[in-house]
Amino acid sequence: MRKKAVIFIFVFFGLSQAAYGAGIDKYETIDRPAMISPDYNSIVIPPNIAPLNFMVKEEGSRYLVKIYSQNGEGFEVAGKSAKIQIPDGKWHKLLEQNKGNELHFDIFVKTKTQGWVRFDTITNKIAIEDAGSYVAFRRTHPTFTLTRGQIAVYQRNLGSFDEKVVMENNNYKAGCTSCHTFYQYRPDEMLLGVRNVKYGAMTLYIKDGVVNKIGAKIGYTAWHPSGKIVLYSLNNLPMFFHSANPEVRDTVDMDSVLAYYVIDSKTVKTAPEISRKDLLETWPAWSADGKYLYYCISPLTWMDKKKVPPKDYDKVKYDLVQISYDIDTDKWGEIKTVLSAEDTGLSIAMPRISPDGRWLMFCMCAYGCFPPWQPSSDLYMMDLKAAEQTGKYEYRRLELNSDKSEGWHSWSSNSRWIVFSSKRDNGLFTRIYISYIDEQGRASKPLVLPKKDPQYYDYCLDALTNAEFVSGPIAITGERLAEAIRSAGISVEMPLAITKATPTDTGGATYEELE
Repeated sequence: MRKKAVIFIFVFFGLSQAAYGAGIDKYETIDRPAMISPDYNSIVIPPNIAPLNFMVKEEGSRYLVKIYSQNGEGFEVAGKSAKIQIPDGKWHKLLEQNKGNELHFDIFVKTKTQGWVRFDTITNKIAIEDAGSYVAFRRTHPTFTLTRGQIAVYQRNLGSFDEKVVMENNNYKAGCTSCHTFYQYRPDEMLLGVRNVKYGAMTLYIKDGVVNKIGAKIGYTAWHPSGKIVLYSLNNLPMFFHSANPEVRDTVDMDSVLAYYVIDSKTVKTAPEISRKDLLETWPAWSADGKYLYYCISPLTWMDKKKVPPKDYDKVKYDLVQISYDIDTDKWGEIKTVLSAEDTGLSIAMPRISPDGRWLMFCMCAYGCFPPWQPSSDLYMMDLKAAEQTGKYEYRRLELNSDKSEGWHSWSSNSRWIVFSSKRDNGLFTRIYISYIDEQGRASKPLVLPKKDPQYYDYCLDALTNAEFVSGPIAITGERLAEAIRSAGISVEMPLAITKATPTDTGGATYEELE
């Protein structure tokens, strides 16, 4: 039986080569690359990424793709289908052997009029550095509200197509599951925000397999590098709608404040410096050494916090500021402007600092603090190390931007990759993209997160957002998290500065309901 099996494999391989590979001794050349979808052309590839399956968008009856690099053996994918699904084992072996080298796709198509044609080689670059091994992200139905529609947090193995639910709102009878953040990329220490009509607003703190329910709502979150505190914003972000804009949804931060949860004492604190009643304060991010907090502020210009939208909401622009902090004494310094909206003409949001402390990436858009609903939102970069030497915070628009909204960006642990969400595909639904950041802070052309079915994004009608790199799989189950939601949990006394300065949980749609 073994001998027959070997002969069969040999004959099959030989027929495949004769029909599609070595047998193509006559073909016409086309002086352009083949059109493929997704657009995996001239990109930088993580060496640990899953196969970049794609569709050949050229009409034909037979297709052949030769995949090869400088070292090792290349291979072919051939057949009657324009859907190119790359063998996992051969793909990973070739990438592992060729870190730092180019990866080539030679595409042949058999047409009715010309016979076999060969397109220009598609060339990509394999990076030396891996991206994170996992990505955690949020998936929402486009009609989601607190009591309607599905919302869930997923985890995806970047090296394969394995994708699993971490938590979905069906586990606890509707509501919002959102704002997942990890301490030092660890899958065993994380925070997960939950909001539910029956059980209220809460935060789940997961560490080493134990789930604690914190009786406090935590918004945009930043772990201090020490792991001792988690700083966050509390925002009231009611949704409203436009009748004619390409993006019909919109929001405005009616009131906000910064606070921090102390892990050991299980208490919530704030300080006058970060909870001013005359300011809107949001999007916190720690410096790599934990000595400075970066966040965004704008003057609070309206008295009526229930009128939505308030007058001149589309003129609100946020500055990027910095404040020093001493974790040992729990003392705050003075606010210092890093970049002002007056100087840029745009509103600043979502600052995220690379783990090596050098790069600060942020969004700028026409107004407001929620880039996903701003088609004008682009990603920008600032070199913090250069700023230390010159005293000037210079910035530039990144090469990866499109004419649609970009945002929800986060860094890999080695400061070489970012994962972000973009609506560049169709302007409606956010998709997750990955881009390489070189030593000069230049961003490569991004690649959409690969799927086993390369046509997946053609029929996916959900928004995929808020992606975060994680160093491994999240082991906690949705059932365990749902049990914690239904439990009594940890009661937290909120400081007077927070209760006086911020809205209640019933004040309209809050950040958890936003894309």
